[in-house]
Amino acid sequence: MPIRAIVLDIGSVLEIIEDSTFPEPFERRRGLAPGAVDAASAAFAAHPGKGEIGMDEVRATWQRELGLDEAGVDELVEDFWRWYVGTLDQELFDWFAGLRERGFVVGILSNSAPGARERERCWGFEAITDDIVYSHEVGLVKPEPEIYALTARRLAVRPEEIVFLDDQPGHVDAARAAGWHAVAHVETPRSIEEIEAILTAHSG
Repeated sequence: MPIRAIVLDIGSVLEIIEDSTFPEPFERRRGLAPGAVDAASAAFAAHPGKGEIGMDEVRATWQRELGLDEAGVDELVEDFWRWYVGTLDQELFDWFAGLRERGFVVGILSNSAPGARERERCWGFEAITDDIVYSHEVGLVKPEPEIYALTARRLAVRPEEIVFLDDQPGHVDAARAAGWHAVAHVETPRSIEEIEAILTAHSG
């Protein structure tokens, strides 16, 4: 069966994420113990990635658990978003942006933080895709099977007509279990080559 849709993840795929930028530099600047931000995040009342709490509550939890003043929590939130958005993988973006001209349906499936759509709008993802499924907007996260089924429905394609690229092996395995073709992202030229090979193998 021909492939009709290509779906990509964002973080560590379309965006290059440097984990050294968050949260360790903030912890050092503020004299906090290593791992303090992760420990504070464990106190969230619900799952931000499922949209169960918003950034206001994330911010309030960080402020309370870390004992930050307003300036401190502002700094932490901005550090978080700087890390989260990263830098654009221009090579992958350019290839991805050309897929609709080749007749493919193009989508994004991302585990996300509340506010991600607005923060990532700088890269122009919405202009080159048919749909973006953000976990915090739909109340589901990868690797839950339901989010793959939802994405296929929103793109109006069958599971076996989708190729998916993600950097997390568990998310790749879950996509395959949902009937998708899937590639584990390691580095961009290799990922493009592997997806193109799948498209060729299922052409016509």
